[in-house]
Amino acid sequence: MPLKLLKCDVTIPERERHVYIKEPGEDTTQYLPISNAATIPGTLSERGCSYCGAKLVIGGVLKDTIQMIHGPVGCAYDTWHTKRYPSDNDNFQLKYVWSTNLKEKHIIFGGEKQLKQSIIEAFQEMPDIKRMFIYTTCATALIGDDPKAVAKAVEKELGDVDIFVVECPGFAGVSQSKGHHVLNMGWINEKVGTLEPTITSPYTINFIGDYNIQGDSQVLEKYFHKMGIQIIAHFTGNASYDDLRGMHRAQLNVVNCARSAGYIANELKKRYGIPRLDIDSWGFEYCQDALRKVGAFFGLEDKAEEVIAEEVAKYKEQMEWYRAGLKGKKVCIWTGGPRLWHWTKALEDDLGMTVVAMSSKFGHQEDFEKVIARGNEGTIYIDDANELEFFEVLEMVKPDLVLTGPRVGDLVKKLHLPYINGHAYHNGPYMGFEGSVNMARDMYNAIYSPLMKLAAIDVREKAALEVGV
Repeated sequence: MPLKLLKCDVTIPERERHVYIKEPGEDTTQYLPISNAATIPGTLSERGCSYCGAKLVIGGVLKDTIQMIHGPVGCAYDTWHTKRYPSDNDNFQLKYVWSTNLKEKHIIFGGEKQLKQSIIEAFQEMPDIKRMFIYTTCATALIGDDPKAVAKAVEKELGDVDIFVVECPGFAGVSQSKGHHVLNMGWINEKVGTLEPTITSPYTINFIGDYNIQGDSQVLEKYFHKMGIQIIAHFTGNASYDDLRGMHRAQLNVVNCARSAGYIANELKKRYGIPRLDIDSWGFEYCQDALRKVGAFFGLEDKAEEVIAEEVAKYKEQMEWYRAGLKGKKVCIWTGGPRLWHWTKALEDDLGMTVVAMSSKFGHQEDFEKVIARGNEGTIYIDDANELEFFEVLEMVKPDLVLTGPRVGDLVKKLHLPYINGHAYHNGPYMGFEGSVNMARDMYNAIYSPLMKLAAIDVREKAALEVGV
């Protein structure tokens, strides 16, 4: 059917162009929701800002880097401890948050002196850390501070530090997707090729677009090491600053999250001739396909099959048990972008679930093309959904489970529906074979837990009946 205007959007008719319900015989050449466009005034968006896309999603994951936010302290706090990306160095990146803590006087007279002082203080307080990211925010972009000039002056003064500046204030784009792009392009332009990595294998890759959510990167790294493949750089899960400077020496770029990191993969291909191979690392069957693709590229098919056989033997029985309990259950996927099309077929093919609605906060046209192609007839697709649309869709599709972030998850819980954290996970990792089992377990526990049904019972009414009131 054509794009649909939901009842709650009658006063914002422009939203019709952002909602689509797939019908028999239709494809993306006929109907495609508008995406990566400015949020329509009057609709309460769930999007993050451009700065958030750079810092929270990509840069803040690095395990050995000071993340200096040049702006009011709220910008630093808002992007700290909201994602669970551990590291093998005692989680340095999760313990601390840095801010120049700008006040009104800095907005009036400029914040560059405050920035320089904050940079030097941070390096002095953490003498073992020699790397830093600096992020501009809306306030410091508007007053015209030049953080790159300040960074160069500090590098010259201290001598042994390296600083990367991300100039992507919150207002720079329509969503956090702009921050992904700015950081990708800045890093390839300024840092890639400035350090030579140590090569320990004849087979080398960059693993791009994975952020080690609850250990995802370490799961995939284990598989590749068993195949004899060296990962020169994770972009950016459990990665160090200097790892990413040596990305130009990989033989293959293996891309998982194409929306947040496809840009740097494309540039590495253009500038250094490194091929790009996109994979799905979520999903039991998808992970097998991913390892076979990488194995075929290097002529390591036998090694790939050995790893697959070992992991399938460990986890297949558990997957089949969860499939029996999850088959036919209806699920909504309301996440950022690529996870819509990564997860939809994985849940349906691996577990027999039915995906009935999907919403993307920052997906682009190609993300919707992929997910609609993979999705079923009758599924609802929404770009940049708002709160009232979520409630209306839940009433339409009546799902058994919602995969989304904590903000929307809190809304869902008020309706006594179970939800799983699709951004930072409940009990991950969710990638790879063991991750597929973890995700199935969390969904099973959420659906079959009596908690939500009990929460819907008003004990006051029950007590009143017992006393005859």
